[in-house]
Amino acid sequence: MGDEHDTKVLKHPFSDRVPIRSIVCRPDGGAGLTGQLVRIGGWVKTGREQGKGSFAFLELNDGSCPANLQVIVEKEVADLSSLVHTGACVSVEGVLKEPPEGTKQKIELRVEQVLHVGPVDPAKYPIPKTKLTLEFLRDHIHLRPRTNTISAVARIRNALAFATHSFFQEHGFLYIHTPIITTSDCEGAGEMFQVTTLINEVEKIEKELIQNPPPSEADIEAAKLDVKEKGGAVAQLKSAKASKEEIAASVAELTKAKENLSKLEERSKLKPGIPKKDGKIDYSLDFFSRQAFLTVSGQLQVETYACTVSSVYTFGPTFRAENSHTSRHLAEFWMVEPEIAFADLEDDMNCAEAYVKYMCQWLLDKCFDDMELMAKLYDKGCIDRLRMVASTPFKRISYTEAVKLLEEAVQGGKKFENKVEWGIDLASEHERYLTEVLFQKPVIVYNYPKGIKAFYMRLNDDSKTVAAMDVLVPKVGELIGGSQREERLDIIQQRIVDMGLPLEPYEWYLDLRRYGTVKHCGFGLGFERMILFATGIDNIRDVIPFPRYPGRADL
Repeated sequence: MGDEHDTKVLKHPFSDRVPIRSIVCRPDGGAGLTGQLVRIGGWVKTGREQGKGSFAFLELNDGSCPANLQVIVEKEVADLSSLVHTGACVSVEGVLKEPPEGTKQKIELRVEQVLHVGPVDPAKYPIPKTKLTLEFLRDHIHLRPRTNTISAVARIRNALAFATHSFFQEHGFLYIHTPIITTSDCEGAGEMFQVTTLINEVEKIEKELIQNPPPSEADIEAAKLDVKEKGGAVAQLKSAKASKEEIAASVAELTKAKENLSKLEERSKLKPGIPKKDGKIDYSLDFFSRQAFLTVSGQLQVETYACTVSSVYTFGPTFRAENSHTSRHLAEFWMVEPEIAFADLEDDMNCAEAYVKYMCQWLLDKCFDDMELMAKLYDKGCIDRLRMVASTPFKRISYTEAVKLLEEAVQGGKKFENKVEWGIDLASEHERYLTEVLFQKPVIVYNYPKGIKAFYMRLNDDSKTVAAMDVLVPKVGELIGGSQREERLDIIQQRIVDMGLPLEPYEWYLDLRRYGTVKHCGFGLGFERMILFATGIDNIRDVIPFPRYPGRADL
């Protein structure tokens, strides 16, 4: 960043411009750079002509930070009318000057030449400087990063991704890329997007059959007859001891007739529609020769590495084909999933708590200006919430205790939409009541009923609960779900059967228990939920650059 006395402007390493951040985000607000000649590029946030059109003020932003740089252009330097429209892109060279007394800027740029203008037609530009709703911006996905909110969210998201890698790398975890296309359903929920080329193939064949209809029975009979005749001709020539040339020519004719017949027979097999076998779709003809899906989680695959290199994590996109329209669900979202060998449920909780704290502290240290913008626009408590989470030990209670506390709340007059009783999956309202009202800090709930949790979670000695844990935080409820994994072969086999799942697709997973089994644990953090928690924004569709949800997959 440079200190107050550092008068060297930091130029961008791969561009001829100076990022606005390296001017206005200095501790002195840029005042120490007075007199420097710099090139700046950015987009006009606001622009206005002053002094009867003799000069213009522009507020420029290049995305390097939330703050703008004030730029002054005189009419002798350039045509002002194309520079002042919100959304125009300009690149300018000029001298940094101290502004007049009493202005909030510590520095401004007096332009000596305009190097580039990317003009905007203000009548057509859909992102004017008026306050726009986040719903409206979803209809202009390709332009919404031009707004203060979405560009700040992009920087916060980037910081949290960097923090994620830093945390796990600092703690000796290996980053493993798990497949996006998979043939096993990790959650057993069955809400998966299928990956297939059968439909394209069918469309191709159907189009082809319209343009070039399949051969009739008569066509095939005629071709068979032709083969028979040509075969007879060859036999005749051979018995008449004809010349080699004559026989060769006749054999060539026969070969051609045979090829023609086999082509016609192939084409006659082409049928419109998806290929079936015994009344079911024949996936042996699909691209992977079996049914394949987009992954719902990298956990099962990453476990194969945990069971040999001990500490691993995966961080990538996951897909759920849930027809859900809530503000907390996306069809494509990102998950952070660590897996630790030689570790139990308590280690899992310790890791989850340390990771969430680390991310909160990282934003306070590295993204404070963007967080201030969030506090101003969306959630005045968001910075205090980050501070609280970064510095407070999380409360840990068993599921049974959590249900008891919720039942007591109901007896005390608290109304929940969802019934509270032992055995239910806690609803979002229950989770938020525990973390926002009862404890007013993050809560880790552990030892859930086995009936509501996945087959791979370790069965506890009571045979009723599993060693699972969820981290609940204010604002979003469940942020992390994790567990100690079931490492005992006989028990996990029984769990798979009890859940009505077939054993065959999980044989490879069971091998991890057959060959050198180890106690291990892990969790998944919904990355967008972490961003919702940090920013206080309400809808998950606004914290991912390109949201996919039922009915929408723009760009």
